[in-house]
Amino acid sequence: MTNVDVKYGLAGVMADDTAVSKVMPEINSLTYRGYKVQDLATQCRFEEVAYLIWNGELPNQAQLDAFNAAEKKERGISADVLSVMRLFNKNAHPMDTLRTAVSFLGQEDATTDDSSPEGLMAKSIRMYAKLPEIVAADFRLRNGKEPIAPTKVLAFSENFFHMCFGKVPEPEIIKCFDISMTLYAEHSFNASTFTARTIASSTSDIYSAVTGAIGSLKGPLHGGANEAVMHMLTEVGSPEVAKDWMLDALATKKKIMGFGHRVYRSGDSRVPTMTEAYKKMVDVIGTDEAKKYWDMSRILDETMVGEKGIYPNLDFPAGPAYYLMGFEIPMFTPIFVVSRITGWTAHVMEQLANNKLVRPLSHYVGPPQRPVTVLADR
Repeated sequence: MTNVDVKYGLAGVMADDTAVSKVMPEINSLTYRGYKVQDLATQCRFEEVAYLIWNGELPNQAQLDAFNAAEKKERGISADVLSVMRLFNKNAHPMDTLRTAVSFLGQEDATTDDSSPEGLMAKSIRMYAKLPEIVAADFRLRNGKEPIAPTKVLAFSENFFHMCFGKVPEPEIIKCFDISMTLYAEHSFNASTFTARTIASSTSDIYSAVTGAIGSLKGPLHGGANEAVMHMLTEVGSPEVAKDWMLDALATKKKIMGFGHRVYRSGDSRVPTMTEAYKKMVDVIGTDEAKKYWDMSRILDETMVGEKGIYPNLDFPAGPAYYLMGFEIPMFTPIFVVSRITGWTAHVMEQLANNKLVRPLSHYVGPPQRPVTVLADR
């Protein structure tokens, strides 16, 4: 058999060009449109970053005002969407309900098949505005509460908390959430983004591309990792046993979530920014529970780095941060979607601007050609 260099998982394969983001090894930093993501997270609101991802430049005040006005105009889901959501299985994972709701958005949008640049941008802003309400409404419905309508006054992150809990928390909590939105917004050709681009490459509609991306993100090796981190912390239980738990997990080769990354080798550049915001939030909350999760996280982190030299990824601080904000663990990945809708749709627009159908080859390893043997007595 001829030797074939199969790139399993497409590792190391350059599949296309992109101007949206890049992990720069020389500075070990993720950049959006050339800006370090940690600088964007600390110096900009998520709305400004969303504008940057879609338009290539940070907005001036007039551009930002117009952009925010367009987003607020699109807030609010139809009575039909809400009626369908009331029928959802309350025990289904929120990613399943979100995937179905986004697909429903596509079938009720009369412009679904408009793939002009203007049409794609309009639908991107539409999903950016409506996905937070879908996630919040699903959260409340599955807990026996009525959804809270969005306000046209509050900013993006504040409005999400309002729709989930009916109130806006302390500024440090909002800032931590807003930072997480920026850090999760985009990450080059990750699995879900590549899924979206592949679907778009067939010239299918943008809602189909996003629906497929949600399915990809649901996997625990991708977006579901932040949920797995919180389940792990719950299993550990207390700071007093955290080091022994980690040592035992390493000795027994147990799967440990929230550490390592396919791209980063010297630590995820997003982690220090998220960790600092998480710590400020813990200090403001001030409860024993908040301190417990912070201490556990630090001990697990220090033990893993000390024993294996493997650093945490963004999911490691984001999981407990979301939990202490009041979100249920199954909500963590849908919150990821609320952020990543910006990156996904930017890539769909980029794909369609210079489209080539994604159609890789495969290396066949099955039986050689053979004749069909017909059974004589059949």
